[in-house]
Amino acid sequence: MVNTPHRLALFYDYPEEDWPSMDLCAQMLHKHLKHEHNNELETIKICPPFVSRLQQLPGLSQQKVAFNGDRLLNRFWDYPHHAKSIAHQFKFFHICDHSYAQMIHVLPPERTGIYCHDIDAFRSLLNPPQEIRPAWYRAMSRRILAGIQKAAVVFYSTAEVRRQIEQFSLILPERLVQAPLGISTEFSPNAHAPAAPLPNAQISQTPFLLHVGSCIPRKRIDVLLEVFATLRQAYPNLSLVKVSGDWSVAQQTQIAQLDLHKSIHHFHGLERSQIAALYRQASVVLQPSEAEGFGLPIIEALACGSTVVASDIPVLREVGGNAAIYCPVGDIKTWIETLSRLIDLPQQAPSLQTKLKQASKYSWSTHASIIAQAYLKLRNS
Repeated sequence: MVNTPHRLALFYDYPEEDWPSMDLCAQMLHKHLKHEHNNELETIKICPPFVSRLQQLPGLSQQKVAFNGDRLLNRFWDYPHHAKSIAHQFKFFHICDHSYAQMIHVLPPERTGIYCHDIDAFRSLLNPPQEIRPAWYRAMSRRILAGIQKAAVVFYSTAEVRRQIEQFSLILPERLVQAPLGISTEFSPNAHAPAAPLPNAQISQTPFLLHVGSCIPRKRIDVLLEVFATLRQAYPNLSLVKVSGDWSVAQQTQIAQLDLHKSIHHFHGLERSQIAALYRQASVVLQPSEAEGFGLPIIEALACGSTVVASDIPVLREVGGNAAIYCPVGDIKTWIETLSRLIDLPQQAPSLQTKLKQASKYSWSTHASIIAQAYLKLRNS
């Protein structure tokens, strides 16, 4: 007798929200579950169409408030209603991004898991004086937190994320399962296939620093820009390549004040092979964040043999190990000194062997296997 695989609903983020790292995590999990665990789990991607309402109103189509309003309506009304309507078709449910945890309120929690990438969504509840938010935002956060606390299993990436979860007693420890993220095959010291040409082909002709990620406050883009501006004085040909994220008003003002417009190349929507090519070409990859849940660009960069300089915070130390170089958060002077030394003496960076050894600890296949086994364990509980 052939056993029929259990159906697993994999809830993706709305692509309109433009969170490349969240999209990547969902895509890699889906790919490896489908290819490596299809005999046990039939994995189905779930993501209903994004409905624009406020953005259709005259005069609001280009305003951020309209988009954010539509985000809330889609996240808290449309998506949960869609999930509820199809729940009877599935045995298990996996929410790929914890900020969508409100959907568990319409799903059977004893058969639902959530991936908790970090606890940022809850900081307005955990530390109100330092994370001041309006009442509607706190209400939204409470709804999300109540959802994640119902889940039968909560996956996390690093020991630091677990420490924070336990510090605030957010989730019962017996429900926590570590499933570190992985590295896509495009990220390696050698290109497996030709990357599509970048919009600006001149980038590779001059040295550049690279930052991959969003522009939200915890990424400390202010530090990135200040350090780059100072280095430009000593290295006039140096440029900054920024992948993903939209400049905030404050960041745009800082760029103008530092007169950096002509020396920054900002890209959106790049293919993974293009980002990998940038990692391989960059003089240094920077990660100046003051908080992270994992730091995916660090291991991607190390897998490409890049020199990485990151903030000296526990989670990045855990992920980068001795293959990256660390500077205190926001310490402009130390960042400048460290980067100047590496630009002048690149041989002082960790060896390629050290970088690749650290990167080899992370695998999407292992990530998917841990998650698959957790759901199969629920089957027998």
